[in-house]
Amino acid sequence: MDRFMCIATSISLWIPFLILIGILVALFGGFRGRAALVCVGLSIGLVDGVLTNNVKDLVQRPRPYQLIDGLRMPELARVKPTILAVGMPLRLGRSAAEIGPYGGRSLPSGHAANNFALATVVTLFYRRWGWLYFLPASIVAYSRIYVAAHWPSDILVSIFMGSGGALIVTALAAWAWNRWAPRWVPALALRHPDLLPA
Repeated sequence: MDRFMCIATSISLWIPFLILIGILVALFGGFRGRAALVCVGLSIGLVDGVLTNNVKDLVQRPRPYQLIDGLRMPELARVKPTILAVGMPLRLGRSAAEIGPYGGRSLPSGHAANNFALATVVTLFYRRWGWLYFLPASIVAYSRIYVAAHWPSDILVSIFMGSGGALIVTALAAWAWNRWAPRWVPALALRHPDLLPA
């Protein structure tokens, strides 16, 4: 499982693919795809930029590898571009507990919160097919425990934070569309009276 989990947890590996998917959705996804992209951007902006970072700074919870000796810490080789590391030997390290005072950025997990925010928005816009993204989101969340970066409770909090933030943002976006779109973009509002599909 080491290589699979290291690939799942590497955000630098996935960013180019996510950008490409975003561009394709913007070009060919129609109104629903573009509305979903806006809601994803706003949701991750709230969850990652505001909630996750501020809670990390406030809580200062140490990561598992800071407190426990001998945890396995597999990671991809450090090369650029990261895609090259997929076929290279992994770096296999062991944790060494730090001497206090402790401080850390374990709670919450940005990886888990962002992926569950994305999964929630995709589900709201694409219903039955959107639910499929909860599987990769769950794998990414578990990978953070696997590589000793987060405690299981960090992941649980992050799931609720990510999904909750996405629900709030998407509900506000739908409300704003219903209230102001008929005035600002009447032709578009006539074709799409609701932001979310029925």
